[in-house]
Amino acid sequence: MRSNSLLFRLLLGAAIWSAIALVAGGIALSAIFRERVEDNFEQRLTVLLYGLVAELDVAEDGALDAASPPGEPRFHQVYSGWYWQVDGADGAIARSRSLWDQALAAPSWADGGSGPRRSALDGPDDKALVALSLRITLPAMPDRPLIVTVAGDRAEIDAAAASFQQTLIFSLTALGLGLIVAILLQVRFGLRPLRKLRDGLAAIRDGRAETLDEGVPDEIRPLARELNALLRQNAAVVERARRHVGNLAHALKTPVTVLGNEAAGDRSGLGELVTHQTELIRRQLDHYLARARTAATGGVIGARTEVRPVAEALVRTVERLHRDRDLDISLQGDDLPDFRGEREDFEEMLGNLLDNACKWAGSRVVLSLGTSGGALRIAVADDGPGLDASVLDSAVLRGRRLDESVPGSGLGLSIVKDIAELYGGTLELGTAAQGGLEARLTLPGLPRRNS
Repeated sequence: MRSNSLLFRLLLGAAIWSAIALVAGGIALSAIFRERVEDNFEQRLTVLLYGLVAELDVAEDGALDAASPPGEPRFHQVYSGWYWQVDGADGAIARSRSLWDQALAAPSWADGGSGPRRSALDGPDDKALVALSLRITLPAMPDRPLIVTVAGDRAEIDAAAASFQQTLIFSLTALGLGLIVAILLQVRFGLRPLRKLRDGLAAIRDGRAETLDEGVPDEIRPLARELNALLRQNAAVVERARRHVGNLAHALKTPVTVLGNEAAGDRSGLGELVTHQTELIRRQLDHYLARARTAATGGVIGARTEVRPVAEALVRTVERLHRDRDLDISLQGDDLPDFRGEREDFEEMLGNLLDNACKWAGSRVVLSLGTSGGALRIAVADDGPGLDASVLDSAVLRGRRLDESVPGSGLGLSIVKDIAELYGGTLELGTAAQGGLEARLTLPGLPRRNS
């Protein structure tokens, strides 16, 4: 998942806000739970406090008789964390067995208020206690007010809160992970129409479709419509370019041909000059018209050409053109990708390579078709004299003819190179295994439609 993708951005944003919400909710729930635990703890202390008050009595000798309230056996366990104590004016009068030889600090009652009072005390072993105290006066001791205190271990509150926090953290973590998975699925589902749009564009580029399906959600339907309009406009512009190039070719070639034919019958110096110049004009027209047509169609979306049928047709054509030389022209290669481009451009490139090979071949020409890394690989080799390594690069220059004894314009390889480069391909020359020239053409390929 790339950091600049919509999926990553939406997922990251949702994850951040979910994390913030879960953390805030966890803190709030933890605080509420702790408050409820403390309230329950205080209610328990209240019950025990009033139970202890109910057990207080005065003996016949005037001594205070106190017993532990029922319901809490830890009042009888030494240093259990649960204690009670009754204080008079001179200090502790009675206390629980759990205090043993210790005593609790009596709370101050200087303001003379009534009702239970909550306080924090330090008990035996420095344990933190939560205490609840009540000031009372017994009927038998009207002039001796007493302070009754019941205290419980604060660690019980902390343990309950810690256990809840641990469970809460585990639950919220699981919930967060579940939310992330749910958000991921939701975002993927929401972005599915965009992936469908992307696949539709790929199908158009590969020539498997002509327009986008507009049966998409309302939010992106205008985009699909605009892209379809752009595709139609592009096709119209390309068609106009083709028509203008054809009109230009016809408008220029006809008068040039007329001039050449008229000059061919004139054996004077002027006639030979006109013949030579018209031939140069014809070569330049062929070159630049081919380049202009390819430039107009090389980027056409959806153009594709089946390679094998075109190659077979061209082999038959050059065999007929050079039948007087009895050349052996073989075609090798199967399971080929399609050429990502116009059929006319492919015919132009392969036809020039085959024609050039047949002109120089001694007896054999080999056309090899293959694929590598999704690209289309074409090699045309002959058993002719070949070229010296020092002139291989210059052989593809426009109008360069290395041997004037063989008819031609010197533009064939140059046109092939120009067209190949317009499609993002390459043309390389080398020495064939048969000893002649080998032209290696690399072009963009597309998977076969039936594969």
